[in-house]
Amino acid sequence: MKPIAPSELIINSRGAVYHLDVRPEELAPTVVTVGDPARVAAVSKYFDQIDYKREHREFITHTGRIGQKRITVLSSGIGPDNIDIVMNEIDALVNIDLDTRLPKPELSTLKIVRLGTTGSLQKDIPIDSLVASTHGLGIDNLLHYYRLEPTAEETTLLESFCAQTQFHQLSGAPYLSSAAPALLSLFAKDLHSGITITAPGFYGPQGRVVRLGLRHPGFVDSLTHFRHGMHRISNMEMETAAIYGLGRLLGHQCLALNAVVANRVSQTFSENINAAVEKLIQHFLRTFAEAL
Repeated sequence: MKPIAPSELIINSRGAVYHLDVRPEELAPTVVTVGDPARVAAVSKYFDQIDYKREHREFITHTGRIGQKRITVLSSGIGPDNIDIVMNEIDALVNIDLDTRLPKPELSTLKIVRLGTTGSLQKDIPIDSLVASTHGLGIDNLLHYYRLEPTAEETTLLESFCAQTQFHQLSGAPYLSSAAPALLSLFAKDLHSGITITAPGFYGPQGRVVRLGLRHPGFVDSLTHFRHGMHRISNMEMETAAIYGLGRLLGHQCLALNAVVANRVSQTFSENINAAVEKLIQHFLRTFAEAL
């Protein structure tokens, strides 16, 4: 097997992966991703100790401990393109020998949990509530660059989604990947749950109209009304499907938990985003301390 070329996996002068500027010993087995760089400190303030702090571009990483459990929180920035960087680089930190540039003979599995904000697509999932993503359904194109094969259940869901929304005729083929069942069962108790749509933008791709008209003005309504058995679309954001798809391909366990800051049906917005995010952080950390 040939080593991975320096142009394909960039390692900086201190032996860290390029974009994150993190070395292997600076990453914990449980990784929390947040979009907003300022949210890293909002999570790590609850750590009993912080062992490492790294910062490069929009990527801020804090690694420490809660009790004896190691945990990392890092900012991903916004969108599937940033998730592509984060997921590949944290995988490289645990599964590539950065000295030989060869995959390790025994691969490691990370637990990766997104703590984000989202817009609800259902009237009964109100602002300031929390929602867990059973699946990530990508209407971006990131996973089309990888060999992601859906399961039989996921294929059925995709076929039903395309039949009901005609999305494949609007903007190309969507993709779908599921949450890690073990993490979902731990963290989704007493939360809303459903399929999360991951969009490649905030305005037009999520059906928002400011000054520009939309090519497909009824698309968001079709998402709200989608049903397949017990499944429905709960919310829309910009990262979950990319995390789930890449996580599956790389062999990691992934889950997305989001604070609802907008309800697209009632057209309302949270009056206190920080309180909603704080509730989300505390829910995750309480379960992490007790169960993981």
